[in-house]
Amino acid sequence: MARLDEVMKKRTLLLGFAALAIAAAVVAAMRWYPGGAVAQAPRQNTPRAVSVEVALAEKKEVPVRIDALGSVTPIASVAVKARIDSEIVGVHFRDGAMVKQGEILFTLDSRALEAQIKQVEGLLAGAKAQLEQAERDVERYTELFAKNATTQVTLNNARTQVRIWRAGVDSNTGQLENLTIQLGYCTIRAPITGRASSAAVKVGNFVRQADLAPLATINQISPIYVTFSLPQRSLPEVRDALRQETSSVEAIVAGESRHADGQVSVIENTVDSSTGMVTVRATMPNADEILWPGTLVTVRLNLRIEEAVVVPSVAVQVSQVGTFVFLVKDGVADVRPVKVERVLDNQSVISQGLEGGETVVTDGHLQLSKGAKVVLRTRAAGS
Repeated sequence: MARLDEVMKKRTLLLGFAALAIAAAVVAAMRWYPGGAVAQAPRQNTPRAVSVEVALAEKKEVPVRIDALGSVTPIASVAVKARIDSEIVGVHFRDGAMVKQGEILFTLDSRALEAQIKQVEGLLAGAKAQLEQAERDVERYTELFAKNATTQVTLNNARTQVRIWRAGVDSNTGQLENLTIQLGYCTIRAPITGRASSAAVKVGNFVRQADLAPLATINQISPIYVTFSLPQRSLPEVRDALRQETSSVEAIVAGESRHADGQVSVIENTVDSSTGMVTVRATMPNADEILWPGTLVTVRLNLRIEEAVVVPSVAVQVSQVGTFVFLVKDGVADVRPVKVERVLDNQSVISQGLEGGETVVTDGHLQLSKGAKVVLRTRAAGS
C-alpha cells in the first residue's frame, strides 16, 4: 500500500512539471509571435493627436478704447422752494411727470397780498393827486413871485411840497412793485424743463420761505451728463482725440439692451493730486431716457480707429516668460510669443508676434506642447 502512494506522488509531480513546461512554451510563443501582445507594445507608444478648436488671427480696424466706471448726473437740477409764507391751494403736476420750463407747478394763497396791493394802489393814487396839486401851486406862486405878489418863502415851501409828494409817489410805486413781485411768487413755475420728483407737500400745507426741504426737485434728463474719472496718463490721448474730433462715448447700463451715445464735453482743469485721476464729463442727448440720474454705468471712451491684429482672448496663454499662443500649421502645434496691447470685449489686440491669417488654438491647450500633432474639431452648438 505504501508503494502505491509513492507511485501516485511521483505521477503528480511529473504532471505538474509538464504543465509548467507547457505554460512556459505558450508565453515564449506569444512573445515572439507577430500578433502577440508584446509585438503590439510599440504601436501603443505612438503619440496621440490632440483634439483642439482653432480660430484665425484677423487684421482689421478696431477702436482704441478706454473703459471706465461712471455715473449719470443731471446738467441742471433745481430744488423748487417757496419764496413767501403762504398756504398751498393748488398742485398742478403729476408726481414724476415731465414738466416744461414756465409750466405752473404750485399755486399759493394770494388773497392777503392782493389786499395789500389795493391798499398801496390807493395810497399811490392819493400821492399822485397831491403831487399834481403841489406842482400847480409852484406854477402859480412862481407867476405871483414874478409880479412881487408873494414872497420867496411861499414859493420855496410850494417847491418843497412838490418834492415831498414826488417822494411819496416813488415810495408807493416801489412798494406796489414789491407786492406785485411777491404776488408772482404765489404762482410757482418750473424754472427748467425736466423730470419732476414727487411733490413733497400737497394742497392745504402751509409753506415758508425758510423751509429747508424743497417742494419738489426737477432734474434735466435730456441732455444729461455721464461723469467718470481717468488716470492722468490717459489725458494726452484724450485731449488729442478731442482736438481731432475722433472721440465718442458710449454708456452701458446694466440690464439695458440699448446703449447711450454722446461726446466728451468737459475735462476738469486739474488732476486730483491724491489719486492721479482727472474727472471727465460727456454730454449724452438721452432723448429716449436710457440714462437716469444717479445710475452707475460702464463708460467706453473710443479715442480713434486703427488697424490691428486681433485673436480671441481665450487663445492667449500666460507663462513665466510672458504671453503666447499655440499656432497650428500642417497639423502640428507651435508656440509663438505675443504681446497683448489691450483687450476689447472677448478679443485681444496683438501688437507683436502675429501678422494676421495665422491659425491659433482656442481650446485644448492643456494637452498641447510644441511639436504635438493636432486634430481640429468644431465647437458644439450653443457652447
